[in-house]
Amino acid sequence: MGSADPLLEGLVDHRPDRATITADVLAGLSARPRALPSKYFYDARGSALFECITRQPEYYLTRAELELLSRVLPEIAAHAGPRVRVVEYGSGSGRKTRLLLQGLDDVVAYTPVEISRTALLDSIRALAVDFPAVEMLPVCADFTALPALPPPRRAARRTLLFFPGSTLGNFTEAAAVAILRGMRQAMGEEGLALIGIDLDKDPGLIEAAYNDAAGVTADFTLNLLARLNREIGSDFDLSCFAHRARYVVPWRRIETSLVSRRAQVVHVAGHAFAFEHGEAMHVEYSHKYDDAQFAAMAATAGLRVAAAWDAPARMFGLRLLRPD
Repeated sequence: MGSADPLLEGLVDHRPDRATITADVLAGLSARPRALPSKYFYDARGSALFECITRQPEYYLTRAELELLSRVLPEIAAHAGPRVRVVEYGSGSGRKTRLLLQGLDDVVAYTPVEISRTALLDSIRALAVDFPAVEMLPVCADFTALPALPPPRRAARRTLLFFPGSTLGNFTEAAAVAILRGMRQAMGEEGLALIGIDLDKDPGLIEAAYNDAAGVTADFTLNLLARLNREIGSDFDLSCFAHRARYVVPWRRIETSLVSRRAQVVHVAGHAFAFEHGEAMHVEYSHKYDDAQFAAMAATAGLRVAAAWDAPARMFGLRLLRPD
């Protein structure tokens, strides 16, 4: 008999169960306008598709962030100091994580919080090989409802929360402030948070990033329906919905929807939902920030911007926050 996987032994697993997903979907479909939670994009296929999105020529965000992170890592490490515990919200494939762990001095432990169990375990296994001195403490959970985090065996001088990829922009301002407030509590008095934000820029450039010519983003959005069909027994016909992503200038955000191609009825857990032709079902926001708005959000959450770095042409930004 082979030995147990030590990463699985240490895994804190709070994956949403069928009842939770069903309740969230029923609530969203009963609302007006209708909506589905974007957190359910990330099953195994959804995570793989998103990784593919980040490599599309139109999707500037990941390239700009990786280049920026590589350039300013020495400054980030100077702020953080040695012996930090890194906690990452929405860790995904771990490409940015690898850069961060390489650039920091004597990382005590790494705790990724990721809702996709497959993506979480794939990334943590790869990182454990390359960073054997870093204790790996994975948490499979929704970071907006963060459970108690496992303590590292070795004491850390401070906690560095890492929230890359502009994921904060997927939330309304009130929800984003709530996440920042939770970070303020999780980091402690000596902690820091390193957050990626997409900056407001040319609307055409932004909109193209969410409508790639290869159609990968459309496949990613529609995969949400495939997941729900598989996991909760709904009967969405994927051929009867279309991906739509538009940049709404007054709100400085991409609004992504699934639009019904015809009049139809969808069934979920014994409930019937009639869609009109052309009816849009909201699935995600992607907010773009300016400096004043982001600083005000941080201040509302009890944080202040300690350092700010921008990619050329303000294509992307990294902000380091500390308790105010």
